[in-house]
Amino acid sequence: MSELKADYRMGIVTTSRKDDFEIIHRERAILDYMEFYLAKGDYNQSKPHPDPYLAGMGRFNAEPGECIVIEDSARGLKSAIAAGIDCIVIRNDFTRSHDFRGAKCILNNITELPGKLRELNGEL
Repeated sequence: MSELKADYRMGIVTTSRKDDFEIIHRERAILDYMEFYLAKGDYNQSKPHPDPYLAGMGRFNAEPGECIVIEDSARGLKSAIAAGIDCIVIRNDFTRSHDFRGAKCILNNITELPGKLRELNGEL
């Protein structure tokens, strides 16, 4: 995460309820790397609707072409696509069988992410 934070602005967009998210992540360092997080209630309709990611773009004052979403579920991928944002999917055991058609690319581990982002930005 520190490697990513050095080069990218980051936020979390979740469909979790805010109080649940805060309990789960209270002791986790991931929030130290994020500028914000948005949870259920911070936008009108949840994923797969575009609202969560449109709200996230608003927080960054960014356009879709300036953003990339990192997701692990088909519902999140659909939300990103609906918002017009490219999406990288990182597989996990729970979502391995999901349909990830439409993803910019699919990774098997988060450790692959910095290299893939450099590649997509033409830095390799």
